[in-house]
Amino acid sequence: MQRRLLSLAILVPALVVGLAVGAIWLDYRAFLAESLRARDAEPYFVIPKGASLRQVAEQLVADGHLRQPYFFVALAYVSDRATHIQAGEYAWPPGTTPRDLLARFTAGRVVQHAITLVEGWTFRQAVAALVADEHFAGDLAGLDDVEIMTRLGRPDDHPEGRFFPDTYHFPRDTERFAVLRRALMRMDEVLAAEWAERASGLPLKTPYEALILASIIEKETAVTGERAEIAGVFVRRLGRGMRLQTDPTVIYGLGEDYDGRLRKKDLQTDTPYNTYVRDGLPPTPIALPGRAAIHAALHPADGEALYFVAKGDGSHHFSATLAEHNQAVRHYILGQGEGEPATGGDR
Repeated sequence: MQRRLLSLAILVPALVVGLAVGAIWLDYRAFLAESLRARDAEPYFVIPKGASLRQVAEQLVADGHLRQPYFFVALAYVSDRATHIQAGEYAWPPGTTPRDLLARFTAGRVVQHAITLVEGWTFRQAVAALVADEHFAGDLAGLDDVEIMTRLGRPDDHPEGRFFPDTYHFPRDTERFAVLRRALMRMDEVLAAEWAERASGLPLKTPYEALILASIIEKETAVTGERAEIAGVFVRRLGRGMRLQTDPTVIYGLGEDYDGRLRKKDLQTDTPYNTYVRDGLPPTPIALPGRAAIHAALHPADGEALYFVAKGDGSHHFSATLAEHNQAVRHYILGQGEGEPATGGDR
């Protein structure tokens, strides 16, 4: 009798423990199969630098993503990832399981924030966009162009046109200089590649001259099919020693004095960028040119046109002679009225 009682005394606790372990195991299996609530919009889930695995698990519970932290901690230890979780912002799609989430944390698949540098922007517009974007860190406000380029390791370069317009992705708190550095290097790569494949016989001595011309083309038209034609006009004018006579360079030279309206006196005001009174290309680019504009500058369309005028719908009318150009100006600009037509490349 005593032996039976002793057996029961051992068996019952063992059974209880076994049932408890089984229940925990089933609960753990259910935990692994759970589908977490999506976190794909700000505010994102943030793992601070130095946070422990336990703190991360408890925050997931506090935010309503997990029922309790212990299984997540156990999962991390079982999969040998307990010490590999990386700090940063995280998002995840619907259907993400705890195992998927742990893999995301340990791989450092943090949220990437986009910043777009727009084709045709000036360098200062690009800087302003970076300064205004709170996802990035580091102070650019108040720094002049020379200081910015010095910090980027290019103290002798004028910044205009040097940064490739594109959409870039970075984690939160990336230094703004890192964004500029990537755009600077990207422009170097694109310009070098396009220059290597340039057409023969161009009146452009260096890749930088191509960049200057591309920036003018970028500002002159947003019509994809016209870029090569615009380039052809400018290349022919350069080849014949004609002034470019293009409004965007004049506007750039006016700077803050430009009020949105270009007057005859502005065309006669001498600045380094006034291509109505100065020969050749301006001294620097006037905007950030995209790859299409760079390609057009280095692959201008054949033809005889030496002039073009805006038609009012975003496109241009091209002319081979001054007489034809003046007629087009009267039609599209002066509305058949009386006036003195301009004789420039785009007027």
